[in-house]
Amino acid sequence: MDHAEAVPIAEMVDERRYLLDVAYRMLGSAHEAEEVVDETYRRWYGLSDVARAGITAPRSWLTKTAREICLGRLTRPDCGDEATGTAESDKPSQASEHPGGMSQEAQIRRVLLNVLDSLSPAERAAFVLDDVVGMTPGKVADTVGRTEPSEGAELARWARHRQRLQYSRPTTPQQHDAVARAVRQACVHEDAGHLASLLSPDVTAFFDGGGKVRALVRPVHGSRQVAHSLLALLACRPRTSLTAQSVNGRTGLVVRYDDQVAAVISLGITDHHVEQVWAVLNPDKLRSWNQPANPTPDSDTTV
Repeated sequence: MDHAEAVPIAEMVDERRYLLDVAYRMLGSAHEAEEVVDETYRRWYGLSDVARAGITAPRSWLTKTAREICLGRLTRPDCGDEATGTAESDKPSQASEHPGGMSQEAQIRRVLLNVLDSLSPAERAAFVLDDVVGMTPGKVADTVGRTEPSEGAELARWARHRQRLQYSRPTTPQQHDAVARAVRQACVHEDAGHLASLLSPDVTAFFDGGGKVRALVRPVHGSRQVAHSLLALLACRPRTSLTAQSVNGRTGLVVRYDDQVAAVISLGITDHHVEQVWAVLNPDKLRSWNQPANPTPDSDTTV
């Protein structure tokens, strides 16, 4: 995907809300509506890049697909997940939500996240599973929630690169905070030139939509490309705000649409420049940010 295809946060959140409303009106169940919308986006990402690029009105395509899935459920009410074409074995595991029933892979991932604090969650897992455990790229990608083996290999490669950079040029919390807040200012003022100057020439940005929103599906490389992707994602729209607050122990960026946290962005900063951007857009991973007692700016929350 090209950076020009980045979808603004406001459009992304509105689109998912709209699809949930469509499914709920047809099925009368919030739980089933969530399942239908998830399946709708699975079908969207099941298309080839060329096929997606050829769809001139993505929301119309998604709406039509959601309605078709709902009709399938209404005409085959006893088939459960067969109506969405999803087998029981294909359902995402819920073990991580129940500590007593946590899978072995989830337990491994939790340990990794507590050890490699300087990396984003998926990077930490990919780094250790690839370098220490020796998992294949496909297994690494599956464990860290990626669909393509190349994405797991990319995460591990970038994690190794960041480890080398941090050992050679460590960044203090104060330096990190200053750069992160400068990035926020550049985004708020939509200053592409200044934003690009704060990024390393070989910066990489990851957009974790989890297949549940219309986000970029591949990493974006290079200061100009990443700057344009971020500005497209954070495009100033009514009811959208961008704040700097603690994420995973260091200053990051939090995007809110209305009162809902729609994105959490972690920044890997070395030698006064951003080397890595990790944008979490997956609604499931943002649930803790949208609990009744939301963190205040500068409080710490982990994603």
